[in-house]
Amino acid sequence: MNFLERIQNLPEEKRKIIFWLIVIIIGISVLAWWAKNLETRIKSFKSEKIKEELQLPKLEEELKSLPKFEVSEISEEELKKLEEILKEQ
Repeated sequence: MNFLERIQNLPEEKRKIIFWLIVIIIGISVLAWWAKNLETRIKSFKSEKIKEELQLPKLEEELKSLPKFEVSEISEEELKKLEEILKEQ
């Protein structure tokens, strides 16, 4: 209790400084804990396992087997004709 009484008896400016220092220290501690936790999660992340779960090789094969569509190029004259037809309707 003696410690708290000493802080309470300090001027308001010094109490604010102490308060913000404590807030900053706690904030840095929480940030460090979060970063460490994130690091362990990233290290335990296994990309090969996720590829198997998503069945990427199977998906790639299915995409290759899809029919390929070819689009012929349209000349400017044909575009103008199409625009005129659309405007008429």
